[in-house]
Amino acid sequence: MVWESLLAALLLLNIVTTRAPRELPAAVALTAALTLPLVWRRRAPLTVFGAVAAAAFVQWLMNIPLPADVAVLVALYTVAANSGRRGTLVAGAVVEGGALLACLRWVTDGAFLAPFVAVTATVVSAAVLGVNARTTRAYLAALEERATRLEQQQDQRARLAVAEERTRITREMHDIITHNLSVMVALTDAAVCAQHRSPHKATSAMLQISETGRQALTDMRRSLGILRADEPDAERHPLPGIAQLDTLADQMCAAGLPTRVEVQGGHTHLPASAQLTVYRLVQEALTNALKHTPTGTRAEVRVRCTAETVTVDVTDSGPCPPLPGAAPPGHGIPGMRERAAAYGGTLQAGPLPGGGWAVRTRLDLGSRGATSA
Repeated sequence: MVWESLLAALLLLNIVTTRAPRELPAAVALTAALTLPLVWRRRAPLTVFGAVAAAAFVQWLMNIPLPADVAVLVALYTVAANSGRRGTLVAGAVVEGGALLACLRWVTDGAFLAPFVAVTATVVSAAVLGVNARTTRAYLAALEERATRLEQQQDQRARLAVAEERTRITREMHDIITHNLSVMVALTDAAVCAQHRSPHKATSAMLQISETGRQALTDMRRSLGILRADEPDAERHPLPGIAQLDTLADQMCAAGLPTRVEVQGGHTHLPASAQLTVYRLVQEALTNALKHTPTGTRAEVRVRCTAETVTVDVTDSGPCPPLPGAAPPGHGIPGMRERAAAYGGTLQAGPLPGGGWAVRTRLDLGSRGATSA
């Protein structure tokens, strides 16, 4: 508003200093009518244009040429910069009509074409500048909206990544703690029962408990050490895989669940993440068998590896349904389903027709499964 008021003041000052006294009242009035509405041109561009155009028509009727006619071009620019295509075309047509009338009345010596072309070029330039300003403003607004949307998407992806990482860590901690605590409880019960009849067996069980505890700490450091670059355990102890299933079976045998492992096909070509998934699935299935079956139960693990799939079968000879007083269902089976789903697989868990319990899953290592993982 200050700049628009300054333009009106300069044009009024020009009229006061250049016009004869008898022409001064009409010239000042017309200049004020042409320039003062420009103060509100950004708030109501069409209304201001109408007022300026009306003042210019009155000026034409009174046959008083004024420098303040530049206000018509400013009003046209404002309409083009703030209105749509239809408003710009109507305003341009009105100004072009006024230019024609002005040239017909005020051009002398019969030189009509050159002034009319010059005025028309000025009108077109004002309209084009306004349209360009509107287009640039819309483009910048679209860029800003896109940047805001991308920022929101980036924040959403970051939140999803945090949630996925939290779920992964929770699942890892559940598998590690549940398995090792179950083994330690079983070994502790065995040590208590054997402490009087077979002290050496009790001692062996206590040593197994100690080894299981240390293994649990190592697994926890390894899983959490991935989050820290300065954690040495993440590098010293690689993630468990199919090659460690025999060690897992030995551990389960020591805890009281005789376990046999059979691996068919080569597994060295499998990615480390897929092998970790297989290991955790087998570990969770064996842990459930250890917790929910009586003494004397046996377990079998079969892993079949091909170029694009891995099939895992874990069965036990325990009674079905579970024994009374067994622990209620927890997060074990849902966690196993999540691990299998990460490779486009499904998990089936249920009783066998002849007795016992079976857990079966098939991991897809092809393009679809890899993309899902």
